[in-house]
Amino acid sequence: MSAFDALVRPALVRIAAPGDGYDPHGDRFWGTGFFIAPGWVLTCAHVVAKGGSAVWRKEPAVGITWAGGDTVGRVVLAKPRPAAPEETLDAWHFPDLALVRVEGAEDAACVRLTDRPPVTSAPVRLYGYAHQTGELGLRLETGETSGFSNKALLLRWSLPVEGCSGGPVVDVSRAAVIGVSKGSNAREGAAAPVTLLRELFDLQDGEVLHEVLRAHDRYHFTAQTGSGNTWVDAETRAWPATARGVSPVQLNQLYGHLAELPRPTSPGEVMALVDEVKDRVTEDEFQDVLETDARSWTDGVVRLHQLHAPQRPDGPAAGDLGIDAVLLYAAHLVRHLTRRYGPGPAVRALSAWTYNESGHARARIRKDIRALLDPAAPRPGADDPEREPRARADVRIEIDPVPYSDPPRYTWQVLLLFDGRTMNAVRAGTEGVRPGELEEALRGPLAQALGLGDRGEHLAGVEAVLPRELFDLPVDTWRLAPDEPFGEGSLPLGRRRTVVVRDRHRGHREPSPEWRQRRRGCQSGPLRAVPLRAEVVAPGAEDGHAPHRRKESQNAVYARLREAEGGSVPVYCGPVGSGDGQRAMEAALAAGHPVALWRHSAREHADCAEFHKRAGELLAVVDGAEGLHGPVRALRLRTGDTEADPRDRAEHAWAEGLAVLYDPPDRPPHDAPLQGPLLLGEDDSGGDR
Repeated sequence: MSAFDALVRPALVRIAAPGDGYDPHGDRFWGTGFFIAPGWVLTCAHVVAKGGSAVWRKEPAVGITWAGGDTVGRVVLAKPRPAAPEETLDAWHFPDLALVRVEGAEDAACVRLTDRPPVTSAPVRLYGYAHQTGELGLRLETGETSGFSNKALLLRWSLPVEGCSGGPVVDVSRAAVIGVSKGSNAREGAAAPVTLLRELFDLQDGEVLHEVLRAHDRYHFTAQTGSGNTWVDAETRAWPATARGVSPVQLNQLYGHLAELPRPTSPGEVMALVDEVKDRVTEDEFQDVLETDARSWTDGVVRLHQLHAPQRPDGPAAGDLGIDAVLLYAAHLVRHLTRRYGPGPAVRALSAWTYNESGHARARIRKDIRALLDPAAPRPGADDPEREPRARADVRIEIDPVPYSDPPRYTWQVLLLFDGRTMNAVRAGTEGVRPGELEEALRGPLAQALGLGDRGEHLAGVEAVLPRELFDLPVDTWRLAPDEPFGEGSLPLGRRRTVVVRDRHRGHREPSPEWRQRRRGCQSGPLRAVPLRAEVVAPGAEDGHAPHRRKESQNAVYARLREAEGGSVPVYCGPVGSGDGQRAMEAALAAGHPVALWRHSAREHADCAEFHKRAGELLAVVDGAEGLHGPVRALRLRTGDTEADPRDRAEHAWAEGLAVLYDPPDRPPHDAPLQGPLLLGEDDSGGDR
């Protein structure tokens, strides 16, 4: 047995019905699995499914035979899985992964999982148990990766046979497990890349995956400090002698330190540090077009440790910047966590490691690293106003009508908007849904994008870029997780975040002079209310919405709003997505107004004068258009409190359903902004892109 095989074989397990033991002829053998962390086995979901409903009820119904003997385990996470324990699935689609908890196996040997996507033409070894010769035994196949099909990693030469399902696929050139054997046909084999483990995060109880992966990193960090043949030794042997950048030993040590830190609060908290490091190390101010749904601090390292300098026509050749980027990231993380939690033992250990390794960085980066690690030193770039603490990005929802659809249907796209300039696409739905279905369709993509935009306590805002007939879409009332207990997921978006409406039609065109002029008038204030429809606030207009009243024509509205003073904000007590309200809103947009207030849900009401009076008072005390966001959030909180004192509710009833148009002409600039590919290639219309 080679030194390499000696690392894999002790981590393998046979999976069978409980009590099967080592019976080599029993029909109760299900497949293969392997330890990825002490007490945790990874295998295929279709392997453990052979145990039926008891498996899906999380009973100890999975027989495990490992180097320590026979025991049982229970499935904690699996995807896919039946909707109910008694049901069965006709097909086992990717990721086809299951995570099994094995009590009493805390001293099990564990494989090393890759932190990178697999590549083609990589030499691989497949390990698993099989009945191929009539006797149940361990099987080893060699081959190479041949490509990808949807989510599948394709293999040639090595064709998994029945029983090998759930076994590890090891990339020999990286000395790490890159996949889980799934099956084969007459020509090729298929495996689930271990990077698909990320899909288990979003399952019920998916948070446990954080602890499993931290335990994986702790295991290998501890193993490196001992003696004997380790996975890091194998990675070091596979590392080219001429290679530069972050060594396997350095990565393993860093991952061990990161495993002890408090988890990030959102993907955006990680990616904000990645953005800052990349900008400094590459001296490239362009926003990266690829987004990572970062769930851990190690995801930031993965994004940076193979960073190369951009090739410029008039500059030097591209070089490896990985060591600079990773060490600077670690230093930023030390400063970030020290400010948030204080200098705890884990942070101090990371700080010491980073300082000791900083000699490998270039001189200017080394200077930044040591300044960041010194709590008394100012943070590099602290005098740059662009570095003020804020959300990493805001989230932009773009909704467009499907031409000639009856009833009307709409496509959508969710993007990140960085610094009001650069946009990165996250998810899209191209099939079209009805207006009432938009909240459900966008719930997952919006949650994902907000996670990427949030940075600690600084929350991303939401810009809903809508066709005019959907201006009354109550995006501020949407909930990301309506079935959760009271908290951030079940609260309406507008009570925690800035939520505004923008005009899809006007945004397609070069900004008009009126639009730019009105923008300047609203930037610093003072702001003043002007009625969107004059007849509803005319003297004696208590019945201003009554059919017999003479209505202001659209041309008259346009002329009046065009001549309004600078800083004027059209306000209206009712909806604007149809009828008189829509015609008046179209006139306001044509007159260049970038800000407006109305009520998206006030169908039948008799408080027109009260609304216009109170809206005017609100505008008079805010500091320009940007100053509206905080007071509007506060109003939405008050109007949504059904348990408040009735007098308090009556005091703020005028603001129920309050909607805000905030549509500056330069956010983003009209020249076509850079848009990246969809995150992970996802298209929510039913397939991969």
